[in-house]
Amino acid sequence: MADSSTQSIIIGAAPDRVTAVICDFARYPEWTDAVRRAEVVEEYEDGYASQVHFTIDAGVMADDYVLAYEYAEDLSRIEWHLVAPSKMQKSQRGSYDLVGNPDGSTTVTYTLEVDLSVGMLGMFRRKAEKMIMDTALKQLKRRVEATGAAQ
Repeated sequence: MADSSTQSIIIGAAPDRVTAVICDFARYPEWTDAVRRAEVVEEYEDGYASQVHFTIDAGVMADDYVLAYEYAEDLSRIEWHLVAPSKMQKSQRGSYDLVGNPDGSTTVTYTLEVDLSVGMLGMFRRKAEKMIMDTALKQLKRRVEATGAAQ
């Protein structure tokens, strides 16, 4: 059974800038440590990715899988799920929820639920999930705020 974990971070940019970075899957290897490759394999009519193939290598865990994406009409929520079991995962569900703040920043809440194919003690799994989420949010924040400064 997969447990769900949630973390939030405040990013110094408007929601549309945050969404632009999240949805630019091809550039994930530039700013996400574990992602070696991200390729959009299917798109919706509006050009947003509906399926993305990922190759990751996080040292202790390497995997190759496809995620299916869905988007709220106003892009305030981006959610995904694993299309088919992979070498390391039985299932994965996740989401980003974006809320614009009065000061122009965005609160991003990341929720992730992964059911691994390999056994891992609950204590270690929770620690790994926290580390993955913490790293993902910090890398997203760094990327968005860096691209904003460059514009």
